[in-house]
Order: sequence, then C-alpha cells, then structure tokens
Amino acid sequence: MAFGDLREFIGKLREVDRVLDIQKAHWELEIGALTEITAQSPQCPALLFDDIPDYPRGFRVLSNFLSTPRKAALALDMPLEAKPVELTRLWKERIKSIQPVPARKVASGPLLENVLDGDEVDCLRFPAPKWHERDGGRYLGTADLVIQRDLDDANWTNLGTYRVQLQGKNLLSVFIVQGHQGMTIARKYWAQGRPCPVAMVFGLEPAVWIAGTHTVPPGVSELEYAGWMRGEPVEVIEGEKTGLPIPAAAEIAVEGELYAPEETGLLEGPFGEWPGYYASDAERQPVVKVRRVMFRNDPIITGAPPLKPLATHTPDIAMDFGSARVWQYLEAAGVPDVCGVARYIPGQNYAFFFVISIRQRYPGHSRQAAHAALGCYTGAGLGRFVIVVDDDIDPANLHEVLWAMGTRCDPVTSIDILKGCLSSPLDPRIEPGRRAQGDWTAGKAIIDACRPFHWRNEFPAVNEISAELKAKVLDKWRPLLGG
Repeated sequence: MAFGDLREFIGKLREVDRVLDIQKAHWELEIGALTEITAQSPQCPALLFDDIPDYPRGFRVLSNFLSTPRKAALALDMPLEAKPVELTRLWKERIKSIQPVPARKVASGPLLENVLDGDEVDCLRFPAPKWHERDGGRYLGTADLVIQRDLDDANWTNLGTYRVQLQGKNLLSVFIVQGHQGMTIARKYWAQGRPCPVAMVFGLEPAVWIAGTHTVPPGVSELEYAGWMRGEPVEVIEGEKTGLPIPAAAEIAVEGELYAPEETGLLEGPFGEWPGYYASDAERQPVVKVRRVMFRNDPIITGAPPLKPLATHTPDIAMDFGSARVWQYLEAAGVPDVCGVARYIPGQNYAFFFVISIRQRYPGHSRQAAHAALGCYTGAGLGRFVIVVDDDIDPANLHEVLWAMGTRCDPVTSIDILKGCLSSPLDPRIEPGRRAQGDWTAGKAIIDACRPFHWRNEFPAVNEISAELKAKVLDKWRPLLGG
C-alpha cells in the first residue's frame, strides 16, 4: 500500500496504532523533551504538535512517527504483528529483487499551495524545534531529504538525510560527513568554483524519506528506489530554481545553492547525535542560500531527532534495515546458514553492536561470518563489536546474547581485536589529537559466542524445557493459565 502523502499515513496510523495530539508545546526544548520522554514508554505513540507558541495554528511538527517496528511495518506494507527479526528477514528477501521505478513528473501538486520567492523567502516562519538542551540552534531538518544532481551524470539524482540548522531567513547550514554521496557531489561543483544546486524537503510520506536514509550504489537514484519501495512512482515537480525533482506532495521544500564551507561556511552545531553524545563541536559547515520556499497549507515538519539510544524504541526508524543489508551481504559473500542478524544502538546505517546467529557447519564458520559483516559498508561504519552466536540464540534478544557471551565465549581464545578500521566523526571514542588530524579510524572486536566447533557436541546441554513438553503442558492447562 503506497501512501499518497504524509497526511494519509497519519490517518492510517490513527487507525492501527496511536497518534497523540499535543497543543501549545514550545519549540524551545518542550517538543524535543516530550519526544524523548514518550520514546521511553512501551507504547511510544507518534506525537503531532500544533498551536506552537510564536506560530500560526496549523503549522505542525510530527515526531516518533516510525519509532516502533509496527509503525515502520505500516509505512512499508509489511505484517504489523511481525517480530523484529522476522521483519528483518522479510526485508532481506525483498531487497534481493529491487526493480527501480522511475519518478513521474507532474505539473503541480499540494506543495505549491504557497510559494515564496526573492525577498519573501523566510525559513523562520516554520516552527523548527531546538531538540536538545545543548544544541547550538534550531533544526528544521532531522527527518528531511537533501536532493542533488551529479555534475558528471545528469541522470543521477541523489537523495540523502543530513541535519539542517536554521541560520537565518534565507540561510540553512548542512552537516554532511565526508565520503557521503551528498558531499561527493557537492565537491564536484565546488572544484569548478560553482555552488551546488540543492533542494531540501521537510515533511514526506515515510517510504520516500526512508529511501533517502538508505545506502544505494552511486548512480542509483533513491527516487527510483523509493518508487520500488512504494510499488508506484513518486510524483515530482521540477524545481523552478534548480531543475531538481521535488516530491509534489511534500509538506515543505526549499531550493537554493550549497556553498563550500571554506567560502561562506557558518558555525553549525553542536548537535546531540545518534551515538548518544555530542562528539563534534560547533564547526564551519556548508551553507545553503535559499532562493525559493514552497509549502502546503497547514504544513507539517517531520522530526527524527537523535536521542540517547533506548532499549526498545528509536526516534527515527525502528525497522532494522541495516541488519537486513548485512544479512544479505553475508549470503552474497558465501556465508551459509545465517539464521538472523540484529543491531544494538543503531543509527540509520550503522550500529555499535552487530549480532549474527548461525547454524555452524565447519571450523571457522563463525569467524568467517564476523569478518564478512565488517566488510560491508553498514557493518564497517561504527560497528565496534560483532558478536556471533549459535542458532538457538535469538540475536534480537539481548538477554540471550549476553547469556551466550557469558557461557560460550572464552576471552582468551574467542575475541579478536582489529586495528585501524573505518569509523566516523560522530565516534565519541576518537581521541582529540586524532580528531584534529581528521583520523577517523578505530578498533573493532569480534566476539565468538558460539559453542567451540570441534567439541560442540560435547558442550553441556541447555537446561530448558523441550518444545514437546511445553506444548503438551500448555494444551492441558491453557484454560487455567489463560490465552
């Protein structure tokens, strides 16, 4: 089921889950605080803020809208009751047959209900929250899309999600980590002494935004990937100032030029990021000079502010796409009998812990799985620990994973340490001296928490009720036990 726009998704979310309407919460910290507090609750409702002080009624902010597996499953037309590992397995199978669906160009759309050009441009008219107490400013973009066209390939339009800070009526700053496709494209323009044309969207039907958070190969348009995810094309208008394709049903969008930080950069940040820290201080970042603003009547900003990682919920996307990508990569690399993959403390593309469950087939199978996981982009990033467990362990059950580590892992023989591996400026563990030199490398650990292969059949039996006895007893006593 493809949602026509964000509003249709919110309507369906009200039917199958929960949307909490909140009036008069202030953009200065209250919206962010309520987002964080509710993200810690088991229900974790989506929050729709309205009547925000200093702004007209109807100028709204939506947060926690994909913060549980059920919400993410709704956005992607997947079983609402499926458990996390089952959703990961289903997505892993789905991405084996990606068939890009080109965007459909249209002459107009709801986005053009209000258009501001020239001196009328004013990004301050939107209630961008200050999400965290120590943030250096207000952020219009957390669940946004930044749209660029490659200078060397006019057929490649890239979509990415990068944090966007309000700097003035017609100025926005963008934080893009070096090596991301958005920065690669921008530097091609800057090398020619030109600003990079850019469009930015703040409020989208969730599947289109999710596509922009995924890592796809260079040359593959996330718009076409989004069309495949939705099962139908994304309708786009052509930006009047940039010629870029902009989703026609978006809530808010701007067009402008992205300038090199060395030329017109402004201090951006600090900003509380997904690892749970302020790892980077305020620094000069690229600036967008906004030339056009478009927005719907009663526009909605989508917010996915990073928070200190929680046990069960995330403020951005609870669906574990990263695990599905690693699982698919393992299979493509020839690692057999992978039974499940799960991440802990995940960001959109990374995680500090990866857990891989395998059915051991030969000596070295567990180490092979771990090394292969670190070979793909998603596993490399900030994947500090890779833990491999047997197939009787649910990788998404941290209690079971820790039990396997405590009982099947010998620290002397079961842990391998790797040095000088890929990391990120968001890594809080990189020393200040290396950070100043731009050295974004770190160590990684492989933890083999499987039964030792050569004597696995002699490993002590698990003290656990058999499936047969459990079923027999439940069948007899179900009326008393209930359910």
